Amino acid sequence: MEEYMLITKDLTKKYKNSTAVDGVNIHIRKGSIYGLIGKNGAGKTTIMKMISGMATPTGGSFSYEGFDEANKEAFSRIGALIEAPAIEPNLTAYDNMRIKCIAYGIGDKDYIYEKLALVGLDKTGKKKAGKFSLGMKQRLGIAMAMVGDPDFLILDEPINGLDPQGIVGIRDMLTRLNKEKNITILISSHILEELAKIATDYAIIDHGKIIEESTSKALKEKCRDKIVIKTPELSKALPIIDKAGFTDYSAIDDKTIHVFDRLTDISVLNMELAKAMVPVESIGVESSDLEEYFLKITGTIADLSDNN
Repeated sequence: MEEYMLITKDLTKKYKNSTAVDGVNIHIRKGSIYGLIGKNGAGKTTIMKMISGMATPTGGSFSYEGFDEANKEAFSRIGALIEAPAIEPNLTAYDNMRIKCIAYGIGDKDYIYEKLALVGLDKTGKKKAGKFSLGMKQRLGIAMAMVGDPDFLILDEPINGLDPQGIVGIRDMLTRLNKEKNITILISSHILEELAKIATDYAIIDHGKIIEESTSKALKEKCRDKIVIKTPELSKALPIIDKAGFTDYSAIDDKTIHVFDRLTDISVLNMELAKAMVPVESIGVESSDLEEYFLKITGTIADLSDNN
């Protein structure tokens, strides 16, 4: 039976003249890296604020492994980095961590260095955080979010604005935390190509609503190059495709077939269907990456760089 770290049920956030999050249902599997994808103003940050206790829902509910949002114990299991890291620029990485640890009743110096080592900041010495690169500040923010040893990290655009080296560093660190520490991670990002390299699950949100929730495996299947056949007589078409020697294909709905092998033989396939008197409404090769798929199902070519 699947274990879930977080489940939301019709989660909603309304403001005076607008609805930012509209009846959202997401299911974050324990041990997963869950990517939240959404364009400008879609509601990503608002969802993260609600499930981390920073904003109050106006409707719906959420629960953490059996704890509902009314149980304060649930929030003690969460580490969150939403919007900018709460870093004191005139303090070192160690002293920033020390302040956070004091708030949690933790006085062990080794504990602080352990967390800094996890994010690669244990050797920054007396350098003030205000002098850190953006990537180092993000890593310090993640280290601070891990104080208290949460088993669920909520990260809002942690690679936003980073150079390629910084992106790789954050990506590798998150993968390590997920695999080695078994930390479940919810991450939003507009850099979809990078998100695709680490996420195991996705939710695509548009105008406050979840359009699609999917595993990485299922989403990659949809983004594969393929021959797409539309026919009103699917039951007749499938055995013809098989007889023609195509082996990697599947029926998507009652009139759509995706064929993933021998893409250059589309004319052969079309001819075999015609010979068998199978009516074909359309046939063609489609290809898309994650970003193209996102733009297709949201029906827009909007700017993806907003943090909301």
